[in-house]
Amino acid sequence: MQNKNYDPEARLKELGIELPKAPNPVANYVNGVRTGNLIFLAGKGPRYANGIEITGKLGDDISIEKGYEGARLTAINQIAVLKEMLGDLKKVKRIVKVLALVNSTPDFLEQPKVINGFSDLMVEVFGERGIHARAAIGVATLPRAQAVEVECVVEVED
Repeated sequence: MQNKNYDPEARLKELGIELPKAPNPVANYVNGVRTGNLIFLAGKGPRYANGIEITGKLGDDISIEKGYEGARLTAINQIAVLKEMLGDLKKVKRIVKVLALVNSTPDFLEQPKVINGFSDLMVEVFGERGIHARAAIGVATLPRAQAVEVECVVEVED
């Protein structure tokens, strides 16, 4: 599936996105583990390069639009981790599976609309290779009251 036009880093530039330094893990784990040609990325949240996070609870004090922005920011952070691990984003063969957690009230039912912020950006950057399987789950709380947290599995070139 080698496409000579496949250039995720050029696509990021077209979208006006500058990757931050990959966020450091906040506890006793690593950003990602590679086994064979799969990378398992640890959960990341919506943290700007300056350290400020998008926090709040969907269905209470944060809108779907702000949650979407948080999920998109989380995608940027995960792409930054991939760039750090791989050196070249052209090595990404497929975003395989996404597990997304949304900090939400028990009656909030729009988790998929929020996490589309993550999924939409993956497709914008990686094209067909960014289309993935996904679960979007509402949870009672997340670390530091983050609005979302997303982990994913990525297939990469040998």
